[in-house]
Amino acid sequence: MTRRSHTPSAPLSKPDLHGQRRGTGGARREASDRIVFRSEGVETNGWTLNVSRGGIRVIVEENIELGREYELLIGDAPSPRRGRVVWVQDEADGQIAGVQYLDVEGGSVPPAPDGSDSKPSGDPQKP
Repeated sequence: MTRRSHTPSAPLSKPDLHGQRRGTGGARREASDRIVFRSEGVETNGWTLNVSRGGIRVIVEENIELGREYELLIGDAPSPRRGRVVWVQDEADGQIAGVQYLDVEGGSVPPAPDGSDSKPSGDPQKP
């Protein structure tokens, strides 16, 4: 298993910090909607694992690129959303990834499977 993110994982300084950061992105809910990633002639299919106001955690069989922006077609949603892949974890049969919505102010990144939080570098406005 290999995990990559825009920022290195750092230990949390306070045990309750994780809960505070998640409060800004809203509650997570488990999901299993079909998702399609589209970008510059590339199309990759997968499934959502959980969803929050700030982003989604997904599983895909074909690799998606860390840091790349995609148009996201999620389930039966009437219109696509924009998202950026902020972390990926390579698995034997594909990838698990965290995708941050680009159309949400103050949203947070879905957690990595190991429970750590990460955020894209260069954006000090994000919690």
